[in-house]
Amino acid sequence: MNHAAILLALAALPRLAAAADPAPPWLDPQADPDRRAALVLKAMTQKEKLVLLSSHFGADHAGNKTKKVAEALPFSAGYVPAIPRLGLPALFLTDAGIGVATQYTTTPRERTSLPSGLATAATWNRQLAYEGGRMIGAEARASGFNVMLAGGVNLMREPRNGRNFEYGGEDPLLAGTMVAEQVRGIESNHLIATLKHYALNAQETGRFELDARIDPAALRQSDLFAFQLALEQTGAGSFMCAYNRLNGPYGCEHPWLLDGVLKGDWGFKGFVMSDWGATHSTVAAANGGLDQQSGFEFDRSHYFGGALDEAVENGFVPQARLDDMARRVLRTMFAKGVVDHPVKEGGAIDYAAHARISQADAEEGIVLLKNAGNLLPLKKDVKKIVVIGGHADKGVLAGGGSSLVYPRGGNAVPGLLPATWPGPVMFHPSSPVKAIAAQLPGAQVVFHDGGDPAQAAAAAAGADVVLVFATQWVGEALDATSLALPDGQDALIAAVAAANPQTVVVLENSGPVLMPWLDGVPAVVEAWYPGTHGGEAIARVLSGDVNPSGRLPATFPAAEAQLPRPKLDGDPARPEERFAVDYHEGAAVGYKWFDLKGHRPLFPFGYGLSYTQFAYHDLKADLVDGKVRVRFTVANTGRVPGKDVPQVYVAPVSAKWESQKRLAGWDKVALAPGQSSAVTVSIDPRLFGMVRGETGTWQVAAGRYQVRLARHAGDSAAQTVTIQLPAQVLDVAGRPTTKKTGG
Repeated sequence: MNHAAILLALAALPRLAAAADPAPPWLDPQADPDRRAALVLKAMTQKEKLVLLSSHFGADHAGNKTKKVAEALPFSAGYVPAIPRLGLPALFLTDAGIGVATQYTTTPRERTSLPSGLATAATWNRQLAYEGGRMIGAEARASGFNVMLAGGVNLMREPRNGRNFEYGGEDPLLAGTMVAEQVRGIESNHLIATLKHYALNAQETGRFELDARIDPAALRQSDLFAFQLALEQTGAGSFMCAYNRLNGPYGCEHPWLLDGVLKGDWGFKGFVMSDWGATHSTVAAANGGLDQQSGFEFDRSHYFGGALDEAVENGFVPQARLDDMARRVLRTMFAKGVVDHPVKEGGAIDYAAHARISQADAEEGIVLLKNAGNLLPLKKDVKKIVVIGGHADKGVLAGGGSSLVYPRGGNAVPGLLPATWPGPVMFHPSSPVKAIAAQLPGAQVVFHDGGDPAQAAAAAAGADVVLVFATQWVGEALDATSLALPDGQDALIAAVAAANPQTVVVLENSGPVLMPWLDGVPAVVEAWYPGTHGGEAIARVLSGDVNPSGRLPATFPAAEAQLPRPKLDGDPARPEERFAVDYHEGAAVGYKWFDLKGHRPLFPFGYGLSYTQFAYHDLKADLVDGKVRVRFTVANTGRVPGKDVPQVYVAPVSAKWESQKRLAGWDKVALAPGQSSAVTVSIDPRLFGMVRGETGTWQVAAGRYQVRLARHAGDSAAQTVTIQLPAQVLDVAGRPTTKKTGG
């Protein structure tokens, strides 16, 4: 090639990298998320903005005969397309709060499952909740997801609710705090987490049309307070509005709920996504505060597609509102690291390490409800153990619906009905029978399926100890018909206990159940849905390798007649029928209702036994920087190591509350025999007040308040001190205002 040809060839080459255009400013990871969102929003076309405002379902949708978008991850909850021109990645959405779920298929992704959300709440261990969230978030990232539809905060107003197992119990402080820790763990992986289902989605029967009716002030003190606490402690990226109506309007087009409370009073900076099938309009939903239509294939129309574009063009939805919708999604993507830390399917997962996290969660969530005669832990020299029922030879039960995590190794008990939504009924392949045999190698462990109570009783008669595993399966879209154990299991337990008085009942269930056989058995263990290594966790508690330290996150009633609604509202056979549920108990949820009515529960909120004993002393309370500080000492006075959960409740001496007392704080303390530990609990000042009217402010009446150090909500031996508080008005966030109140 001659010199002239070389010059011509060089002139034809592209510019060198040094002369390349710089990266746009919104891709600077050091910049403020609000500024980044504002900059990229200015560069976007209207069509690109609209891309962010709805998601596709990540699987075929038979109801609408639609096929999944090719780019969506298979059998996933959702997909929002990327905008490559602007350097914005796609959003890949997965259920849920127990692990990386798969929508129904015969070829699911197999992942680690945490125990149920209720089991995690039963640990009362903030660090464990965080570690569990971090673990499932890591598996979500490794699976190619950057949005996780977790965590569920709905309070347990209805103990028959089929989704109670996904949530955090009946108390706003416990539920809000424990779910917040899980969300923090999830989002530590540069993912977006989703607080849900906002709000008052308290039962599955009639969930699409149910009108939940409640006084707004009472709602702010209860269910909304749980959501608020979770948001304050996390800054969670997203909220999911619920299917149900609330005092008339649907939750996903509710200006007071979405714009007034969430974005206004609480200052939420993220975006609101709908539940799948919960969007009912374009104009009302957009103007009411919904930012993203989820899985639009589930709705009657693509409301946030061309219809939203047209609504803006015609002036029914302001352009500023559409820009705000897009800005909220963008800001969250930047703030949570989704843009700067792109996900890719096929990452490495340390299943063994993750299983250990799940097992630790299950172990601390197991609640010892009864232990007459110290039947537990099982003696090391026991000769014969008969295990009955619950498919305990195969695995442990999981709840059904969109949160279902398919386990590694497949379903341990395939073929149970329902086989499809909200099934399949899933048993994780973690056999309690095998785990018990491994824990007690000198014992003969015999299994009987419990199908025939008479035969089971005969098998139990000659055993040193009998373990009856009782199960209750429920799931999304399927409430329990009653609090009784299904399939004749109460009769089975009674027959076995009559044949052998050394009978232990192990429960694998969603939430509270009735126990007509309780007086006839010496020991009861609440194991919930215990997750990936649930069998091993149960065995370690039964054998004493783990001292049980779980405490109930919900009251177990003695009868359904004690509930605010003894009969479940609505007709499961007519899910589209509109009806109202009157939440007349207001903020008196769970133990507060039992206190208010003077009911004696089967087991109170916060209850749980141990294999050791603990003593409390030196209770003190004082006012420090506007907050009540409580100090006390916990001592292990028994003979084995253990963990205790001292609980602090507050009660007014003269002021009028929704009920007699409220949970105000707790700690979880690990102690060796003879060891003691000083504990300090700081109380949120809002817990001494009442919400008045529509403003959301909390009014604290001047006067004396009792601080109770208790083992559970029904502890008649609780230690108490009294503290004097001045009258004050607190804003929504609990900060003192200049207003005063005379109480």
